[in-house]
Amino acid sequence: MKNRSFVVAAVCISAAAFLFMTVEAFARVGGSRSSGSRGSRTMSTPTAPSSPSTPSSTSTSPSTSTSATPTPGVTPSQVPPPQTGGFMRGMMGGLAGGFLGSMLFGGLGGMGGGGGLGGILPLLLLVAIGYLGYRIYARRRQEQATWPSQVEGSAPGQYAAPAAVADSAGEDRNKGLEYIRRMDPAFNDKAFGETASDAFFRLQGGWTRRDLSPVSGLLTDEMRATLQADADALKAKGQINRLENISVRNVEITEAWQESGQDYVTVLFQANLLDYTTDEAGKVLSGSDTVPVKFEEFWTFTRPVGPGGWRLSAIQQPG
Repeated sequence: MKNRSFVVAAVCISAAAFLFMTVEAFARVGGSRSSGSRGSRTMSTPTAPSSPSTPSSTSTSPSTSTSATPTPGVTPSQVPPPQTGGFMRGMMGGLAGGFLGSMLFGGLGGMGGGGGLGGILPLLLLVAIGYLGYRIYARRRQEQATWPSQVEGSAPGQYAAPAAVADSAGEDRNKGLEYIRRMDPAFNDKAFGETASDAFFRLQGGWTRRDLSPVSGLLTDEMRATLQADADALKAKGQINRLENISVRNVEITEAWQESGQDYVTVLFQANLLDYTTDEAGKVLSGSDTVPVKFEEFWTFTRPVGPGGWRLSAIQQPG
């Protein structure tokens, strides 16, 4: 009976760990969290364009997104948002729930008793499942609030944002780029995309080395202090966040504006990479050194108005 109890405990703990891994993001530069300053837009969240933009964007691969004019009578509330999760998450959640019920109500021969290992495991697993439920609920509520409506007559799975919203964002970006060109006629969207991509790769390298001093010129003072503090925290724990096989799928300007004598340009990066954390000896602690992950991030660059070098001032997560 004792052996059986330990087997069940191991399975439950593994299930809970699996559930946490399916919702937690990996590290990357900035720790997969928003940080830095975007001037007066710091508190606003950038959004990915819903349709191919005007020549103010650059891309490393052909765009496959489509847009159309919404048909009268079709509202976002009529279109359910995409469902998150998958078969494995649902299966593991069911197993964990079943084990929890069994332990709480005595279905596994004494595991639900009042003391010892059987007494604490149900509580630990309950906390894990409750946390997972909260994360999934919050994510779905967010998607329901932001997911664009499906256009009548379009193929299943094709969505388009309201034309007025997309046009407004595009006009704002294009006006911002026009203002930047007035003070810097040499400014070029494609060249800026290459500049941003170069900074992206160099900063990822500095993050993996846990030393951002060689690339400090690419960062504002605030971002340099924030990122170096995060890198120092990894070093103090004897951990290395390794970023390998980076493949940038798309680089696109989503915002551009001027304020307080500064130029600002926000770029959407869509990329694949191996993102995992090891100890000093190279043992993988989290993430995977064989399975790449996809991610999207908005990087905002700034400089004094006019010709000059750009520095990263903020990293923001979508949504």
